[in-house]
Amino acid sequence: MFGLRRKKPKDGEEEHRYYLLPGMGRSNRRYRNKIQMWSIIAGIAGSALIGLALWLLNR
Repeated sequence: MFGLRRKKPKDGEEEHRYYLLPGMGRSNRRYRNKIQMWSIIAGIAGSALIGLALWLLNR
């Protein structure tokens, strides 16, 4: 299968390492997910209020 075998580093080469940059940690992801959730809730609430106002004006 494709991608199941890892390439072995040749002599003198280092293995590829994965580094997290600042802002890519678990706590930052949780913070961004919380902001996204509240943004979606605010968008739904704002849309409902605007829809209600338009409905009341056109009655």
